[in-house]
Amino acid sequence: MDLDFICVHAGRPASELTRRDVARALLAVPSGVALVALGDLRRAMLAAGNPLSAVFWESARATLGAIESGSATIGDVQRWLEATGTEPLLLTRSFFVWPEEDERGPVAGEMFGRLVARLEELVAAGEIDPDALARGDAAARTAYEDLQEAWLSGPLPDGRVPGPAVSDEQDEELFAAWDEEEAFALDELRRILAGLPDPVRPEAELRAACARLRAVLADPGYPGSVLRACAGYGDGPLPADDEELWLAVAAGIAGPVSDLPEDDDGVEDDDGVEETADAEGGFGAEDTALASLCAIHHADWLAAVAALARRGPGVLASPERIARLIAESDDIDVDMDEPEDLEATEALFGAVTPLWRSLGVVDGSGILTPLGHWGLPRALERAWSSSDALGD
Repeated sequence: MDLDFICVHAGRPASELTRRDVARALLAVPSGVALVALGDLRRAMLAAGNPLSAVFWESARATLGAIESGSATIGDVQRWLEATGTEPLLLTRSFFVWPEEDERGPVAGEMFGRLVARLEELVAAGEIDPDALARGDAAARTAYEDLQEAWLSGPLPDGRVPGPAVSDEQDEELFAAWDEEEAFALDELRRILAGLPDPVRPEAELRAACARLRAVLADPGYPGSVLRACAGYGDGPLPADDEELWLAVAAGIAGPVSDLPEDDDGVEDDDGVEETADAEGGFGAEDTALASLCAIHHADWLAAVAALARRGPGVLASPERIARLIAESDDIDVDMDEPEDLEATEALFGAVTPLWRSLGVVDGSGILTPLGHWGLPRALERAWSSSDALGD
């Protein structure tokens, strides 16, 4: 490792290298190699007319030594890099987090580069003291954090605000990835169902289940509150058609449409458990149930519903059995060899099966009913499709 390596790594001549450039290059090679090279690098930087400071070189030696000995934490290394004065904070006080370098989109890459350039200007102007940061000066660190918070939340000349612009781009990428995963799962579901007999709609069971469901949805407590949120009904009227109502609610369990109303009062369930957020602002049972539904992956829904569709009415559909069906599924690529993996999946579907009972998908013993066998695949396809649903 030599000065030429650092110049290539940073894309700048030696005379323009910053502390951040040198630090990032030192961290890009094994710590032992970097430690051995420090002396020659310091002399080469001095000869290039860009000596940096004794404080920086001392901090570099201390940090690299700690890495080599195994005593340095990731946080220690990150804080040293930030102490160069031109490294954006990985996590700000307002909990803004920069994406990893190889995961930054065009907007994040642009904004990160803009902030680095701005910090370099402030160092050159003497408004940031890297030596004070390297020494751990609390006031210097606070000022460094403040100016980055202000930059992230302040408008650029073109009107964009860096922090929200980066967050919006990340959201778009997340939604795009979600849509891609959902489209793939939908194609797989249709492929699987195409090879299975189409169950006959159980008319009497559907009518009876919807009569019970309408009563449940009229109740302000659990599970009606969660089911209304899943289907996105809110305070509006329910569909008059039984199949439309049943499929909308069942689909909402696999893909909740809305959140719980924020002004709901706590309502106790049959066991006296508070169902909404508790007095200290934590999650109540209703919020926890909805969060669990949202945390179930497309692949898990696909594996579970495909397995139940193949086995038909009478199969056990308890959370424990569903977790095992997912773990043993040939429809998805899943690694659930550890007991905690099964327990996590079981816990998530522990929020599903009580809601399924309210729809008559399973009976009181957790057994899949003819209605559940007919309706679950249709509901899942509806959840993953904006326009299509399985026909009768």
